[in-house]
Amino acid sequence: MTSPSFLERHERTHGCGELRASDDGAEVVLTGWVQTYRDFGGCVFIDLRDKGGITQIVFDPTIAEAAHKIARELRTEWCIGVTGKVRSRGANVNDRMSTGAVEVAAHTIEVFSRAETPPFAIEDDLDTNEALRLKYRYLDLRRPKLQKALITRSNIARVVRSYLADNGFLEIETPYMVKYTPGGARNFLVPSRLNPGSFYALAESPQIFKQLLMVAGYDRYFQIARCFRDEDLRLDRQPEFTQIDIEMSFVTEAILQRVIEGMIAAVWKDVLGVELALPLRRMTFAEAMDKYGVDKPDLRLDLVLCDVTAPCGKSGFRVFEGVVGGGGIVKCLRVPARDAGDKLTRSMLDGLTDFAKQFGVKGVAFARVQEGGAWQAPFAKSFSDDARAEVNRLAGAEQGDTLIFVAEKPKTANTCLGAIRLLLGEKLGLIRKGEWQFMWLTDPPLFEIDDATGEVAAAHHPFTSPRLVDEDKLESAPGQVLARAYDLVLNGVEIGGGSIRIHRTELQARVFKALGISDEDARQKFGFLLDAFQYGPPPHGGIAFGLDRLAMLVAGAESLRDVLTFPKTQKGTDLMTECPTPVSPRQLDELFIKVKDELPVKG
Repeated sequence: MTSPSFLERHERTHGCGELRASDDGAEVVLTGWVQTYRDFGGCVFIDLRDKGGITQIVFDPTIAEAAHKIARELRTEWCIGVTGKVRSRGANVNDRMSTGAVEVAAHTIEVFSRAETPPFAIEDDLDTNEALRLKYRYLDLRRPKLQKALITRSNIARVVRSYLADNGFLEIETPYMVKYTPGGARNFLVPSRLNPGSFYALAESPQIFKQLLMVAGYDRYFQIARCFRDEDLRLDRQPEFTQIDIEMSFVTEAILQRVIEGMIAAVWKDVLGVELALPLRRMTFAEAMDKYGVDKPDLRLDLVLCDVTAPCGKSGFRVFEGVVGGGGIVKCLRVPARDAGDKLTRSMLDGLTDFAKQFGVKGVAFARVQEGGAWQAPFAKSFSDDARAEVNRLAGAEQGDTLIFVAEKPKTANTCLGAIRLLLGEKLGLIRKGEWQFMWLTDPPLFEIDDATGEVAAAHHPFTSPRLVDEDKLESAPGQVLARAYDLVLNGVEIGGGSIRIHRTELQARVFKALGISDEDARQKFGFLLDAFQYGPPPHGGIAFGLDRLAMLVAGAESLRDVLTFPKTQKGTDLMTECPTPVSPRQLDELFIKVKDELPVKG
């Protein structure tokens, strides 16, 4: 008769990160993987690891000779189970481990499976190239750093679900395979075998469906939804991603934001043990661009920009006057002497011109403020005293400060100097690490207008409502129309964005017209939504959070890939499963698809 297995005789009592001094004397059962192995000729010591942590196990031949004999054969990453008694380590406490005050004297051991030597060490401090780690992702995921990040991600999802359920939201799934609509992000296409020659698209978001749910009367909806975009991948972008998708009926911006702030506060308290002060700060798009040059400012850095176009336009300095005369602006960044000290060197300032070229800016000017407000700068003699005094006043400049100038078209000047602000903040150590600086960005433009062609495009999506006070400008001055849209920004990263939607048919038609979307195009792309809006749609609005990015920030991860289980490379490939792959001619025949004879060479 076969003897009962280890797991039939013993059930795990603790995780490998749970034992403490208070457990001294307890009989325990642990399971996991061998992290390290040390044989000192007498006792064998191993560190046993699971997703919760590490416990030191001692195999003493005077306690259990059979277990000690087996233990001498162990190697890293073998999967084992042990039984034993917890005992204090006395003065030999290991402060680097949460279980460092105790160890387990083993009585029995079971080797569940042996392991080949891993292609890299299962530890956090690795300089192994990422391609190798992605190929062996199942081993990479054993590393404590990644396990903690994925546990954090799971905890965020748990808190979100609990909070929203407690606040009357229903979790409702929407289709992944949807109607293809041209425009916007490129969709992945899925051929339909039952409908030859026709294709589904993988949903890039549940946007239209969640609005239909509002029409259907489900006034508080949420979904932790998978989304798909067939885009050229950039750093920290993935073809499939997850968003926390939320929609509410009968709300204003203030009502929706209050609910969302409660959700974010619940996540920070539960997952990080941090109490957030509510309500969160609010800032208009116009203020953010004026002070920080971007619509997602990092408020951990106190440096701010100021507009000095007026005095620079009549300063006598031809470069600035030429830009202002051509419709551009001059923005100034003041770096206080008390913050920069001697760290803001001349070579650092000279290097800003090369940095600025990536934004289409030809040059960056700077001046050191001297006693009495004078400037030490190559162009100082070209600047009138009155103009210099006004720039100093606007910038709040004091002796020893450095003023940095960018003169360009408004969008370019703001973007460039905003990036310089962050660059210097990082180099000078002025960004206050460890803070959580949230803010709502409000009242952004409804449209983006191409400077060269005058073409109008939706800054968000075509269902975003304009502000009530701006509706009369839709036809006459679309560039001045602001949106009832909002982004939640954390430490310079947009973690969520949404808007109050258009629910009035005549207003939607006017917005479509402003965007150059004909009735025919609107019918082709959004016909079923427009049909639904003939049947009493409620006022509604929503927001979506990137769960991947949120988890990355909360977990303190370095990359988005650290909070994804099986990520793709920047070329959209999975190195572990070696996909995507060609398929057989038979499969293609079933789908009525033919592959071109000549295919582009993989780069």
